[in-house]
Amino acid sequence: MLYYLFDYLNSMDIPGAGVFQYISFRAGMAAFLSLLITITFGKNLINYLRKKQVGEDIRDLGLEGQIQKKGTPTMGGLIIIAAILIPTVLLARLDNVYVVLLVIATCWLGIIGFLDDYIKVFRKNKEGLAGRFKIVGQVGLGLIVGLTLYFNEYVVVREVSPASLASIEVQDYQQDPDSKIEFKDVKSTKTTVPFLKNNELDYGKILPFVPEKYTWIIYVLVVIVIITAVSNGANITDGIDGLAAGTSGIIGLTLAILAYLSGRIDFSSYLNIMYIPNLAELVIFCTAFVGACLGFLWYNAYPAQVFMGDTGSLTLGGVIAVLALAVRKELLIPILCGIFLIENLSVILQVSYFKYTKKKYGEGRRIFLMSPLHHHYQKKNIHEAKIVTRFWIAGILLAIVTLATLKLR
Repeated sequence: MLYYLFDYLNSMDIPGAGVFQYISFRAGMAAFLSLLITITFGKNLINYLRKKQVGEDIRDLGLEGQIQKKGTPTMGGLIIIAAILIPTVLLARLDNVYVVLLVIATCWLGIIGFLDDYIKVFRKNKEGLAGRFKIVGQVGLGLIVGLTLYFNEYVVVREVSPASLASIEVQDYQQDPDSKIEFKDVKSTKTTVPFLKNNELDYGKILPFVPEKYTWIIYVLVVIVIITAVSNGANITDGIDGLAAGTSGIIGLTLAILAYLSGRIDFSSYLNIMYIPNLAELVIFCTAFVGACLGFLWYNAYPAQVFMGDTGSLTLGGVIAVLALAVRKELLIPILCGIFLIENLSVILQVSYFKYTKKKYGEGRRIFLMSPLHHHYQKKNIHEAKIVTRFWIAGILLAIVTLATLKLR
């Protein structure tokens, strides 16, 4: 909303009002405001949750320091959601399809996570929201995101004439693209493939025997799988203090860089990646996302004063998935979200191997001391603060590799 106010003031030649035209300024303001909201109002939320006795019911898994966490307020994801949405609504352009889609995704998954936490805390049902209802919610969001990205007329890839690009300054182009340069906006189902020279995959050509008019079905199915997998991956990762928030913040910052590069013609041309008009506006959302994660760590770092609950973890994972899809870098998710992936795989491998050995030998055996993987290290008597720090370092390394794929082909 402030963008439109300052745009109006700028049209009246009010000095300084034009600064809101710069994405970099609004992105920095979004991060600052998000941090301010989280740190300032986080304490109030914690006190309110304690007053309402909204505490986590901890199961005794034999982990050091676990029982002491019993009664710690949960549903702290509410402050994360607020810290993402408020700066975005205030500072981003609300006529941008990508921004609107991310706002919808944040609210949608926030509601699903809130219902799950509400049932656990107030209904005293440890199972929370039934798994089938979570899946229905994630599939529903996948349908919305997939259909929007496929059919919306403003979701395009801009193909620019190399000759006209070389003849003009980028700054002039950004001010008046229609009259300054030759380009063609095309609907495309292409995405980026890491480490390959001609690094684009067209969903329409994955199954050659499927008619082109049915490509949208393949694309939507892929979107549903990605959103469901990453959302659940973040949910599983949220097991020890600061792990999910810190990891998500690293991923969010990486996606902000990718959105900025893909949304600028000069950088996308230099890196030989798809130029996606209007995508750079997502940087404001991304920096608000990063600010919310970092601000939440103020209270969630060991020893945690509040847990995000499914309200936060499902939202963080789903938002990351939608961001990656919007930037057309979803095939980088196994690298960028490698922490989520390995946490997911540790659970799948543990359960599968246990069932297999029980059927074969009559006694179930385990690969890890406990799953997800962070609990395995806790069982090895490594302090959870050290585990979290090492996982963050691994996340930073994965983020660097992700960015390096832009040139390593």
